[in-house]
Amino acid sequence: MNSFDKLPRTIKKTVRYINQDVNSLEKLERIERIMNRYINKKRVELKKEK
Repeated sequence: MNSFDKLPRTIKKTVRYINQDVNSLEKLERIERIMNRYINKKRVELKKEK
């Protein structure tokens, strides 16, 4: 079993969507900004807990 198989289902769906359905650089960059925003937000929350 590879690491991709161990990911949550929603993450796998997101990756598949990016691979199969994103057909423009603008769309990909928009997804990237959204994902980065929430990843950074969660990172800050987790650092505050320490």
